[in-house]
Amino acid sequence: MVKTRTHNIEISVECKYWPQHSLPKENHYFFIYFITIENKSDYSVQLLKRHWDIFDSTGDKREVDGDGVVGETPIIEPGRKFEYNSGCNLVSDMGYMKGFYTLINIVDEKEFTVNIPRFDLIVPSKMN
Repeated sequence: MVKTRTHNIEISVECKYWPQHSLPKENHYFFIYFITIENKSDYSVQLLKRHWDIFDSTGDKREVDGDGVVGETPIIEPGRKFEYNSGCNLVSDMGYMKGFYTLINIVDEKEFTVNIPRFDLIVPSKMN
């Protein structure tokens, strides 16, 4: 698990290879990641957008931008957390992801970004 904290918003990520949805002979490797967004600030925030940089060991880089996460733009109260999971496919057995969320402070309506820590996407057999 990797963690980072920006503006008192803590992001934790855990990632796993999902062989049931992978076809290595066809260069399709699927990973699932679990994210926890914990509000350690004194004010409520709402997650508005996400940005991902996805790197594959083939040298490919993809960028993904979108509203919210998994179809939601959650409001996270102080001391609360929001958890979700999603997935990513690669054409090789190694890569990584990193990015940021755009949130808004509900009190003063100011937008800010929080970092999503880099996390590796690696087929377990490559780690031996």
